[in-house]
Amino acid sequence: MAQISITVRMDASLKAAFDELCSQFGMSVNTAMNIFAKAVVRERAIPFEIKAAKEEPMNGLSAFYALRAEAQRNGVPEMSLEEINQEISLARSAHK
Repeated sequence: MAQISITVRMDASLKAAFDELCSQFGMSVNTAMNIFAKAVVRERAIPFEIKAAKEEPMNGLSAFYALRAEAQRNGVPEMSLEEINQEISLARSAHK
């Protein structure tokens, strides 16, 4: 199988730590990168979880839509404006 070279840019201190760890594993950085690439191709996924940055807190309208969608998923029927106002009144009177 033909071999090619690739270039990866990373922070110098990260590279040094990676070199040292690979050495402790008894392999080269090249071998470690090949293992990583083979795992990605075999699993068709990155072999560890990648998360997006934390989302900004919801504003009132987005929170409403999220709650509404969750209610629909759970089979909770839509409420009329009158029913909503009754719920609010009951909750306010319970806190007095």
